[in-house]
Amino acid sequence: MMTDHPEPGQIVHRDADAAALVLAHQYADLNHFMMVYKFGLAEINTKISILAEELTHRGRGNPIEHVSPRLKTPASLTAKARRLGCPLTYDDLRSRIRDIAGIRIVCSFTSDVYTVADMLTRQPDVNLVVKKDYIAKPKPNGYRSLHLIVEVPVFMSDRVVAVPVEVQIRTVAMDFWASLEHKIYYKHDPEVPAALRAELAEAAEDAARLDQRMERLHREIHGPRR
Repeated sequence: MMTDHPEPGQIVHRDADAAALVLAHQYADLNHFMMVYKFGLAEINTKISILAEELTHRGRGNPIEHVSPRLKTPASLTAKARRLGCPLTYDDLRSRIRDIAGIRIVCSFTSDVYTVADMLTRQPDVNLVVKKDYIAKPKPNGYRSLHLIVEVPVFMSDRVVAVPVEVQIRTVAMDFWASLEHKIYYKHDPEVPAALRAELAEAAEDAARLDQRMERLHREIHGPRR
């Protein structure tokens, strides 16, 4: 007997095909959304590389120890959006999450942090949006770093997009402390004992004093950077 109703297996197969097609479109949209952030990150990375090489050739010494670019994964982007209560739409993600693209610049001395920040933000195509100075005013846990949100133009085939990039600039000592603090917090998440928090804050003060001492020694030996 003939029937117009498909077999159950056929329904599952068609549903799976439809779901796969939807996922493929979503994946393509997500890749397109993330692409401009990837390009914006590349623009900032290139600018920093040029500054570092120029300063080296001018004999001023390269203040940059190393650079670490980072692009959020879809999973980390989704997790942050949920923590912020941000709807998972591209418009909301674009307007509310400003650190999808990020780069960390580690410098030799504290003065170098501000020098690099100034050289970067003085460039005419770099727009400084937000500046948070956690060196002048450390976080309660002792964290120190200079955070900038800058926008750089990315020239696509049909438009120019102003892409936000988070720039974190810190010293070697600050970076060392932040890296270990993150690992300690990760192990004890979500609760870190009060005694451990106090000791971590004290270690941050030790790192800050080390930064001050090493910069003083550098100036006594070499004089201030020109």
